Amino acid sequence: MKYIKNGLIIIGVLCVCAVSINAVQNAPESTEISKNSEQRNNNDDAGKERSVAKTYAIKALSVPEDLDFAGESVPLEDPDVYERLDRELLVNTYWQSNALLLMKRAEKYFPVIEPILKEEGVPDDLKYIAVIESGLTQAVSPARATGFWQIMSGTGKDYGLEINDNVDERYHIEMSTRVAAEYLKNAKENLGTWTLAAAAYNAGNRGISRQLERQKVTDYYDLLLGEETGRYVFRILALKEIMSDPAKYGFQFEDDDLYQHIPTRKVEVDTVVHDFPDFAKKFGINYKILKIHNPWLREAHLNNASRKKYEIDIPEEGNYPAIN
Repeated sequence: MKYIKNGLIIIGVLCVCAVSINAVQNAPESTEISKNSEQRNNNDDAGKERSVAKTYAIKALSVPEDLDFAGESVPLEDPDVYERLDRELLVNTYWQSNALLLMKRAEKYFPVIEPILKEEGVPDDLKYIAVIESGLTQAVSPARATGFWQIMSGTGKDYGLEINDNVDERYHIEMSTRVAAEYLKNAKENLGTWTLAAAAYNAGNRGISRQLERQKVTDYYDLLLGEETGRYVFRILALKEIMSDPAKYGFQFEDDDLYQHIPTRKVEVDTVVHDFPDFAKKFGINYKILKIHNPWLREAHLNNASRKKYEIDIPEEGNYPAIN
């Protein structure tokens, strides 16, 4: 029994020694885990310091104290008018990519639109209708409104545009701008103000007249309208404000960043054109470039059975790479 007892004591001492040795050997690993845990905590603290709020601020905007549309005062003392304008300023300022694209395109296309509106006796502010209607692109809406000014087929034909599978002059920037100007002048004559004329561009003359009569008011800003027409003039006002003073709203760019208007010359055509790719080559351009400047030519040929005289825009030499 004595020997057994002594043996158990020896075994116990050996086990204690083994555990102690193992603990000493594993101590560096335990220390490393502790260091790693501490490092993660430090990284988390650093991450908090790099919060978005430290590098990017979303600020409330100051609504201008005085604002007009085509010389007509905007009643910003009305809290409803104030809030609706504030909404559109926020939406269009913080949709930065879209607003910047509009500014780039405006540099390219306003030089075409502005002189036509001036010639037609339409205030310059109404050019922003094309901005909100199409984003200054040859857009086609679900209702088939077409081009920069989003003209419906019936309206275009009423104002003298040619619209068929071969030619659609709603895509012609100059001609469609003249139609829009004529429509707006008629609306101004019927409704009394350019603001109401702009609203009628969206809702129609009869639509606006009906609401004015029904609600017994005479001003756009006093009308209760549906979502689209109710926002329409405010979207125009917001984009006019932002695009007229982009730096005020945080947009930074150089003149070279903007898309440039490409000068063209007009070539008269009063015959059938069987193949526009061949036609384009005669002027040192390809079919793609021809269509960019003449999107109203809807097919790769021109029927022209009536021998109508068309003017086709050809870009001046040196604006595109030479075509071999």
